[in-house]
Amino acid sequence: MDDAGIYARPIEDLDRVLQIGVAGSQLISVSFPTTVPADAGSTHEFLDIIETALSGESEQLGTIPVALTIPTEQRGVLETLRDVPAGRTITTDRLAQFAGLDPSADGVHRTVQDALRANPVPYVIPDHRVRDGQGATPPAVAAALRRRE
Repeated sequence: MDDAGIYARPIEDLDRVLQIGVAGSQLISVSFPTTVPADAGSTHEFLDIIETALSGESEQLGTIPVALTIPTEQRGVLETLRDVPAGRTITTDRLAQFAGLDPSADGVHRTVQDALRANPVPYVIPDHRVRDGQGATPPAVAAALRRRE
């Protein structure tokens, strides 16, 4: 699949729009604007997979190739976070440990927080599952996602 562009559709349960960016057959962004952009397409396989996952069938979510262009330590944090299962939450310290970082070391808490805030693909990398850190998912959407899980 070589479709590049912006794709979006309304998600009634979230009272938001699910918008994705695709380049080089990889997911590069996920956002939750309030309206569908005029230039957005509405049909893409990744959009279908994410919408299906939002309805409770998340098995396919891990099959979406994601392009992460962030510093290595932050990338490790986000790749680790992608493995936290639906319905579970994790602390920033535990996430750091699972990512191979020492949570008591200088700068590690900042690395984890920076990674969460820089997450280009919220929900696909579920920053809403970190209970003591704010990710890129808008707070109202994060709360709705936690309730659904």
